[in-house]
Amino acid sequence: MDINLIQEKIENELAGVISPQALEEVRVKYLGRKGLIAELTGSIPMLPIDKRGGFGKEVNALKIKVLNLIEEKERSLKNQDSAAKKNNIDIGMPGIAQRPGSLHPITHIIDEICTIFNRMGFSVLEGPEVETEYNNFTGLNIPLDHPSRDAFDTFYLKKYAKSLLRSHTSPVQVRAMKTAKPPLAIIVPGRVYRPDAVDASHLFMFHQIEGILVDRNIKFSDLKGTLEMFTKNVFGKDIKMRFRPHFFPFTEPSAEVDISCIICCGKGCSVCGRKGWLEILGAGMIHPNVFKHVGYDAKKYTGFAFGMGIERIAMLKYGINDIRLFFENDLRFLKQF
Repeated sequence: MDINLIQEKIENELAGVISPQALEEVRVKYLGRKGLIAELTGSIPMLPIDKRGGFGKEVNALKIKVLNLIEEKERSLKNQDSAAKKNNIDIGMPGIAQRPGSLHPITHIIDEICTIFNRMGFSVLEGPEVETEYNNFTGLNIPLDHPSRDAFDTFYLKKYAKSLLRSHTSPVQVRAMKTAKPPLAIIVPGRVYRPDAVDASHLFMFHQIEGILVDRNIKFSDLKGTLEMFTKNVFGKDIKMRFRPHFFPFTEPSAEVDISCIICCGKGCSVCGRKGWLEILGAGMIHPNVFKHVGYDAKKYTGFAFGMGIERIAMLKYGINDIRLFFENDLRFLKQF
């Protein structure tokens, strides 16, 4: 059997192939388990011993040659198909529209709050989410027996001694006061972590903004004026604000701040529990013991601090009744912002 004639026949047959299906038929015909080359290989044992080696080499060379020819033809068909698709594109047809992305509502609120305090002279500062026990508790005058230090209220890290996921953004005020001298006015946005059960008003990860102002002769009235400016910029100029006495280890005196209900304008409704007021943040004058921990002279300087939950502000501002909506990534919800 003349191997050269077989090769010439295969080359002519491949030249006439115009589709992947036809190419596959040629491949099976010559390279399949029952193809021609398999038959040639199977005939070798029937040849005289002195001709078997030479014929085997010729069959093997033919097989390699056919494989290369088929691969080359396959590439050629793919290139032709790609060129045909390009030529068939109708550039007059409208494209597939991609919906543009937008800022998350939590990011909207953070940017808005930071802008308000920027205009009042506050700088924006950020800090690490993995904190030391000292910065998160001790430096803020939180005693060893305080419930917030318990493992039920704080995520402690086993691999790192006395380290934890910060439970508020207040540790950044300790860091800031250790590295800078008064006057100091900063706000600190960021994520915080607490092992709370997830429900319509609680998550184990949420966002806070902490703010402090330290200088000579800072008074409680300065705190009230600052927060009044903030609330009216966020909720409108007709909003009312009140302070209620409270206790925080890091401030003295301390207060919780309410605003008149944005739904009923203070008349009383189901949202505000018929009270006409909604709690939005905690605040107070920085405790002298906090100044002592950071090396400030409490006789020379005074200051105030405040902290708020961003999700809480967003829920009130946008009329959202379930905090989980912010993190479920439902486009029907997010596209409204």
